Amino acid sequence: MLSTLLAFLGACTLIAASPGPSTVLIIKQSLRSRRSGFLTVLGNETGVFVWGAVAAFGLTALLAASEMAYDVMRIVGAVVLIGFGVQTLRQARRSAGAPDVGWEGTEKSGWASYRGGLLLNLANPKAAIFAMSFLPQFVPEGAPHLPAMLTLAALWAVYEVGYYSLYVWFVGRMKTVLSRTGVRRRLEQVSGGVLLLLGARLALEG
Repeated sequence: MLSTLLAFLGACTLIAASPGPSTVLIIKQSLRSRRSGFLTVLGNETGVFVWGAVAAFGLTALLAASEMAYDVMRIVGAVVLIGFGVQTLRQARRSAGAPDVGWEGTEKSGWASYRGGLLLNLANPKAAIFAMSFLPQFVPEGAPHLPAMLTLAALWAVYEVGYYSLYVWFVGRMKTVLSRTGVRRRLEQVSGGVLLLLGARLALEG
């Protein structure tokens, strides 16, 4: 059991360390404030648990089996990513003429930060399919499938809260430098561009 748990946490670390849209959004929001960054993490990990629970009940198999359902989710996910990208680029443009006063005045509400992380995760069909293929590999032999899958989904989400909180902390430590207007605008432009590219790739893939 201990070796299985260690292997599971090691796999969770590799997953979290792989760059993706959630990572971009978490860093972007952490640049605004630690509160926004952490609430974005909580929203994202709520989505992780939801997909884990859906996989535990076997519902993601329906998504994997239905090409139409997957394509609908894929397009929705692409629209969400592109929407985040456009919003970020607009913020970068607005900040071009702003005084060098940091981002405190543009901090999003707690609910908006949480909702953004949750929406980005739930709109990603790859997250659903991945949860379905990932979690069953670590269910101990002979263990009840549903409780074990739900436990692993919860552990996955909690572990990633801790992992991404390190990102939030590190960005907060660097905020004095990163909050300068020029640096801030460039980071917004890069984040927006990455989100747009990820959205376009998701929309165009077959």
